[in-house]
Amino acid sequence: MANRWRGEVEIEIDGRPHVMRLTLGALCELEDRLEDGSVVALVERFEKGTVRARDILALLGAGLRGAGVEISDADLARREIGGGPVAAMRLAAELLRVTFMLPGEDDRG
Repeated sequence: MANRWRGEVEIEIDGRPHVMRLTLGALCELEDRLEDGSVVALVERFEKGTVRARDILALLGAGLRGAGVEISDADLARREIGGGPVAAMRLAAELLRVTFMLPGEDDRG
């Protein structure tokens, strides 16, 4: 089960639950994978509604690896994410939200 206060979000892949977490190392990996190299730009794309499928895949992959799941982005792209692409986008946004949530902020999850 995911612990929101640790910045964890649960995702279902091929019918099995997994935890995602954006550690500092996972954030560095994510920046390396992003075209513009900026997590801030990624957050802005989510806020503007211009997020791309490759952003979502990179974010989910980094979060899974940050939580210790050994999976490549290419392998993740071939897997079935519970709830489909819309759920994947929501989970990616939630992962960003809980990663940067400050102590004392409302946990809406």
